[in-house]
Amino acid sequence: MPVVEAVAIVPVPPAVAFAVSQTTGETRYRWDPFVREQRLLDGAARPGKGVRTFTRSRHGLTMVSEYVSYAPPTNVGMKMVRGPWFFEMMAGGWRFAPAAEPGHTVATWRYHFRTRPALLRPVADRIGVWLLGRDIRRRIAGFARGCQDPAVLAAVDGG
Repeated sequence: MPVVEAVAIVPVPPAVAFAVSQTTGETRYRWDPFVREQRLLDGAARPGKGVRTFTRSRHGLTMVSEYVSYAPPTNVGMKMVRGPWFFEMMAGGWRFAPAAEPGHTVATWRYHFRTRPALLRPVADRIGVWLLGRDIRRRIAGFARGCQDPAVLAAVDGG
């Protein structure tokens, strides 16, 4: 199963990095170049294990995902419930650990996926690794900028 991963060191402690990663609405759109629209579903007021989220990507594709883990300030995990036809399965996890430099965090974002149809998987997986890898690198770079953005930090009470 293909895996894509991106890592960034951000100049905020893990609790702040985690909080930035879980922002919503205009604050999220300020740093996340991948998300064009995102909202919690089923009346949820905040993220948490079992909460479902609707996301529209910059590509116009939509996905409903569900939090399978939610452990502030160290990690969050999700799985696709419904999404683009070419993903048979997709899941991801974001981890936040103290960096060697005090007050900094190592953010590691990893996604696993399986494409379909199976007959095209050898080619589709390579395309998926390239495309998803490019998107995750752009996304974590946006996250790193968000961890230095006074408006984003003020929104999470970390600035």
